[in-house]
Amino acid sequence: MSVPRDIVLLGSTGSIGTQAIDIARRNPDRFRVVALGAGGGNVAELAAQALEFGVEAVGVAKASAAQDLQLAFYAEAAKRGYPSGGFRIPKILAGPSAMAELAEWPAEVVLNGVVGSLGLAPTLAALRAGRTLALANKESLVAGGSIVRAAMRRPGQIVPVDSEHSALAQCLRAGSRSEVRRLVLTASGGPFRGRRRDELTEVTPEQALAHPTWNMGPVVTINSATLVNKALEVIEAHELFDVPYADIEVMVHPQSVIHSMVEFVDGSTIAQASPPDMRLPIALALGWPDRVPGAAAGVDWSAAHRWEFAPLDDGAFPAVQLAKQAGLTGRGRPAIYNAANEECVAAFVAGRLPFLGIVDTLERVLEAAPDLTEPGTVEEVLAAESWAREHARKIIEMSVKGA
Repeated sequence: MSVPRDIVLLGSTGSIGTQAIDIARRNPDRFRVVALGAGGGNVAELAAQALEFGVEAVGVAKASAAQDLQLAFYAEAAKRGYPSGGFRIPKILAGPSAMAELAEWPAEVVLNGVVGSLGLAPTLAALRAGRTLALANKESLVAGGSIVRAAMRRPGQIVPVDSEHSALAQCLRAGSRSEVRRLVLTASGGPFRGRRRDELTEVTPEQALAHPTWNMGPVVTINSATLVNKALEVIEAHELFDVPYADIEVMVHPQSVIHSMVEFVDGSTIAQASPPDMRLPIALALGWPDRVPGAAAGVDWSAAHRWEFAPLDDGAFPAVQLAKQAGLTGRGRPAIYNAANEECVAAFVAGRLPFLGIVDTLERVLEAAPDLTEPGTVEEVLAAESWAREHARKIIEMSVKGA
């Protein structure tokens, strides 16, 4: 029997992290969780995870949560019936650098499920330490693509966790890089699929949060409604697979069964199909290049299926074309795009910006962007994001006053 693979899970109490925990729990012969990290908002769950797996280290990004985490360990131990002193508390790391420290912990694979730009530092730490990086943090590649590429120690060191990029990685096994004609990312189309731009003027946050297929957090769900989420995935695909933006397409596929496709120079198209379940790409990333039996249910081939595909309406949903232009321009534009979008989404949820105003404001921010050099450090990425957030807030404030 092979030795289990040691893994570090960052963002372990979030959606990606809890599903990774489930995979590790069901496959103890394949995976051994040695360290866990989270933001610090749910220390009870983090302590429960740590005691279940007997991890060596646990970290919280919020320094003030360290004491709460220690108390949570004692509460969880009492719940499990451990006698006083009958359990070992792992090493506790706390503060902004905790996730990066954990990313360097001795292990074979680091899964980065940290949300937002806080995920960039642990991505770089894991790569520089030579770990295989199972990457679920979009911002690492969107905001810091050139820095991340420079930190890689070997080809294939990053294994994508997003279902679309996992699908592309699987399809790319069918041919060499020189044989690839284009990548085709699929999109559910969100809750407003098929609507014209003039039919989106009165969209409410409640409507935008009603995704037809996936159960995600509010920012990602609204990004799916505006197609910004797919736009960010286009930038990710370019960075991951070194394919020109002109050769990356988006197709609307409401059933979300075909997760992405690769077209080769001979006219063949290879697609990856599975019911929408993130446990499959997570398990594949943890076990790469091997598959994990029973990670998720497959397509029921005894039943009839109808799968639809349609081109993206760039007039109603211009976010993808805007992201491609930002990527082509470079010089911090992808980081600006992502950060400004977060400000716009927050304003929309708060009722201070209309739905169409999200991407319209993004475009205005990008048009006003200063002539930056390509970011070479995390600090330069954060500076570009800071400018984007401030400028987006100014535009939003002016639009509110003018309303």
